[in-house]
Amino acid sequence: MDFAAVNRQIGELERRIGEPAELSPGEQLFVGVDLGTAYIVVVVVNAERKPVACALEFAQVVRDGLVVDYTGATRIVRKLVQQLGERLGRELELAAIAVPPGTGERECATHRHVVEGAGLTVTSVLDEPTAANAVLGVENGVIVDIGGGTTGLSVLENGKVVYVADEPTGGTHLSLVLAGNYGISFEEAENIKKDPARQEEIFPVVKPVLEKMASIINRHIRGRDVSAIYLVGGTCCLKGMEAVIARETGKPVCKPSNPFLVTPLGIALNCGARD
Repeated sequence: MDFAAVNRQIGELERRIGEPAELSPGEQLFVGVDLGTAYIVVVVVNAERKPVACALEFAQVVRDGLVVDYTGATRIVRKLVQQLGERLGRELELAAIAVPPGTGERECATHRHVVEGAGLTVTSVLDEPTAANAVLGVENGVIVDIGGGTTGLSVLENGKVVYVADEPTGGTHLSLVLAGNYGISFEEAENIKKDPARQEEIFPVVKPVLEKMASIINRHIRGRDVSAIYLVGGTCCLKGMEAVIARETGKPVCKPSNPFLVTPLGIALNCGARD
């Protein structure tokens, strides 16, 4: 896997958050909608698989991969889609979505209804780690997507997914631990967690939760020939967590420069109806 190329692609997406690309007439566009526990992210790519726009908003409308506020989720997705459409001067029509591994049919349908309620046609529904692999291109190993609510993983052999799993431990649990430790609100804890200047300070406090995440990975890869672990998801932005995962699992651990945007980009890359 070419990590330099992955980081360049993610860097391009980061730039598109504030500066959408200029489009040529008639250029096809494809959308990925990531309904996360902490953020809703909408990514737009073109037919050449290049990021052209991105918008995101903090939201607490999903819990452990389940939509708990349908109206709120639909409203936010519609707003972000409209914003991007206006910036690009183009109506957005097709979208892909992703859910945690093992999500039931009813919950998948709810995710689909949210996005369709925002005016998009859903062309593809896939699990989050598999979506991330559209960016990473892992042939052999395990992709671990640690978001706000869950730790999901996909084991790949020869480029094919052979096993998926998901458990409810993620960034929300880090924030709850911080809130209890500092005697502050959950919202304040979220802000501390995301502050790069305080990550070294909070690391010892949240380390037990990181070790639990590692134990989840260990349990699901036990007995499998896993050569490396690839971390994605917003929680993996925490500096140094990859060292904890590596120590607890005994496996090499790789993490892109911005693991938060890998899965949203991968979702967009899986949007169907390409020529």
